[in-house]
Amino acid sequence: MIKIIVDCFGGDHSPEANIDGSLDALERFKDLYLILTGDENIIREKLCGREYDTARLSIVHAPDVIGCDEKPTDAIRLKKESSMIKAVRMLRDEDDIAGMVSVGSTGALVAAALTRVGLLEGVIRPAFCPLLPTMKGGIVGICDSGANVEVTSDYLKQFAIMASLYMENVYGIQKPRVALLNVGVEPGKGDTIRQEAYEILSELPCINFVGNMESRDLLSGLYDAVVCDGFSGNVLVKTTEGTAVELLKKVKAAIFSRTIYKIGALFQKKMFADLKSFMNYQNYGGSVLLGTRKVVVKGHGSSKAVAVQKCIEQAYRMVESSLSAKIEEALDKFDHFE
Repeated sequence: MIKIIVDCFGGDHSPEANIDGSLDALERFKDLYLILTGDENIIREKLCGREYDTARLSIVHAPDVIGCDEKPTDAIRLKKESSMIKAVRMLRDEDDIAGMVSVGSTGALVAAALTRVGLLEGVIRPAFCPLLPTMKGGIVGICDSGANVEVTSDYLKQFAIMASLYMENVYGIQKPRVALLNVGVEPGKGDTIRQEAYEILSELPCINFVGNMESRDLLSGLYDAVVCDGFSGNVLVKTTEGTAVELLKKVKAAIFSRTIYKIGALFQKKMFADLKSFMNYQNYGGSVLLGTRKVVVKGHGSSKAVAVQKCIEQAYRMVESSLSAKIEEALDKFDHFE
């Protein structure tokens, strides 16, 4: 049985989305056991009348909630009975709990994971790795997307190793194509850190490094994982997601601008529905925090039930594939390459 904790509060649609997503995950994975943290009275009220396997779900009372505007260090220190901190503490202390999912404060989650859960042997810094769809029907992971605003070439080397193993073991991509986010595709492009990282990644035998990537090619389908600092990665992901959302709004506005366009759209209703689903980030889960001693998945603050279910699935797959052990093994074997 794989045990995962779900922090049921802190998101825009919590706790309904967290609970609905959890029940969907329980239905899908028969060897999954979920622990829901949060205000027990509210959770039980939301579960009332729902059908689920009660033998595979339990609730841990945690009445406090960490807001996204709270200082992470203060939240960790002062809100020990919050749904997030209680989940992190259980993750640290109980050996049979393999991972956790939260859609709450990113800063508090990262800080708590670092100080309470700790890092895998050999990991310098953890990194967020969200997923986006590509034009060829696949997915691409972006590592890092916000955990490390400033990086070194050694950070980027480890991000590449962890992201490559993640895409291969969790999503079954053989020899994932790893690229370095840069201002040009030529080997000499970028600042000193990017140039150093390029040289290191080019000689690293455990990854399939395919060179630099410009941001415009993120969704091209030519790459399976992109390595970058957290500042650039965060901007890259949010710009791409925002562009997709605004483009859909523009298409919708254009359709409703003329009657003949509306009539034409009726014949393409299925196509537009598929396009909307393809561009909806809710369908791709959250950002896994690679490098922590136990599995941590951070969902978007606006996650709905389907996104929460996908986050739980990500955590489940990471545990099932023994990803953490494989990361430790790879770093021990290849991290000495300069």
